[in-house]
Amino acid sequence: MISTLSAGAIGVNVTDLAHGIETAAAAEFEGLEFNATWLADSVDTIRAAGVMANFRSAMLVPAVFGLPVDFRNSAEAWQEGLTKLPRLAAAAASVRCRRTATWIMPCSNDRHFDDNLAFHVERLTPIAAILGDHGISFGLEFVGPKTLRDSQTYPFVHTIDGMMEMARAIGPNVGLLLDSFHWYTSHGTVADILKLKASDVVYVHLNDGYAGRGPDEQIDGERELPLATGVIDLAGFIGALKQIGFDGPAAVEPFKASLKDLPSDAARLKVVRKSLDATLNL
Repeated sequence: MISTLSAGAIGVNVTDLAHGIETAAAAEFEGLEFNATWLADSVDTIRAAGVMANFRSAMLVPAVFGLPVDFRNSAEAWQEGLTKLPRLAAAAASVRCRRTATWIMPCSNDRHFDDNLAFHVERLTPIAAILGDHGISFGLEFVGPKTLRDSQTYPFVHTIDGMMEMARAIGPNVGLLLDSFHWYTSHGTVADILKLKASDVVYVHLNDGYAGRGPDEQIDGERELPLATGVIDLAGFIGALKQIGFDGPAAVEPFKASLKDLPSDAARLKVVRKSLDATLNL
C-alpha cells in the first residue's frame, strides 16, 4: 500500500500543490491526497510533465484527490460542479492520478431510504461517468457509527455490502473508500473485506476507536491514531486488504484533537507517519 498524506485530516495546513508535495516529501510519505483545482491550475501553468517531474523529484505519487463536486446540496451547485469536473478529471488523468473519493451521510431527516438511494444514484451517476471517461475510479465511503444514524429520522447505507450495492447502481468505476473506523462501527468483519476484489477498494483510511466504547457507542469525529488503543482489529483489517491484493493509497484520518496540541506541523507529521508505517507493516 502507498503511505499517503491527507493533510487536512491531521490538522496540517497545506496552501497549494507545491506546498503539499514539499510537506509530504519532508515527512517521507509515498503519496499525496490533493485538491483537484490546485492540480488543474498547476497543469495549466507548468503542464502535466512539469507537475509529474515535481512529484518524481520528491519521490511521491499523486495518489488521490477529493471529489470536487458538491452533490449534497442544491441542484445548481451540483450542475456547476459537473460543468467543472471534466477539466479537473483531465488534469488528474494527465499526471496518472486515477482515484477520487467522497463520503456518504448514513442518515437523513428529509429522505427515507428509497428516496435517498434514488437521490444519490441520480446525483452520483453523471459524476462517475465523467470520471470514467478519464479512467478514474470513484470511491464512496460508508459511515458506520450508530450514534450518528440515530441522530436523524431515516437511516441510510452504512455497511460494505450496502455501499457496494449502491456503487454498482452508479457505475462500473465506483467502489469503496474503506475506513477502518467505519468498518468497525458498522460491525464489519474480515470476511466482508475478503469478499471484495482489489479493484473494489479505491482508497483506505486508518484510525482506531476510543477505549471504553463498543462499536455502537463510538462517535463520528472522535477517533484515535491507528494502533493507539487496540479497539479496532487493524491486523485483521490490513491483512484482509493485503490478501485481496489492494496496493493503493492508505492515509491516517484520526480527527484527534491532541494532534493540534503538538508544537508544529512537523511534529504532527512525524507522529502520524510513525503510526501509519506501523499499521501498514502489520
